[in-house]
Amino acid sequence: MKLNEIRDNPGAHHRKKRVGRGIGSGLGKTSGRGVKGQGSRTGVRLKGFEGGQMPLHMRLPKRGFKNLFAKKYQILNFDRLEKAIGEKKLAINAPITLEVLVKAGLIRENGLPLRLLARGELKSKITMTVASASAAAIEAVKAKGGELTIVEA
Repeated sequence: MKLNEIRDNPGAHHRKKRVGRGIGSGLGKTSGRGVKGQGSRTGVRLKGFEGGQMPLHMRLPKRGFKNLFAKKYQILNFDRLEKAIGEKKLAINAPITLEVLVKAGLIRENGLPLRLLARGELKSKITMTVASASAAAIEAVKAKGGELTIVEA
């Protein structure tokens, strides 16, 4: 291989578009911009502009609001917990923590705190540490003789 034999890979080099260089180039006269109007000018801002008419996104009604201070949780219900215990992914006698649940594949390791909810039926006596739990979930764990520790996240 010699220096004069070195070439770019096919498709690596794109030809520069030479606009406004005669009708034979295919990009002459209006330079591929059509005719007149805002779109033919430089520095154009057309997104959402409807020629002075009230834009659609402003005509539609606004609904609800997004609470900026809402706490985001990972949710875990009794039915999924019981299924994991039944499949021997979780040990009943050992305390169940966030790390144990991640290893078992019940929740993701994304930094969000865990909230325990009471969908399904709890059949096992468990010892668990969570950031939050519903009142029904706390009652169900206590009814089975288990222990639920709530740690602020």
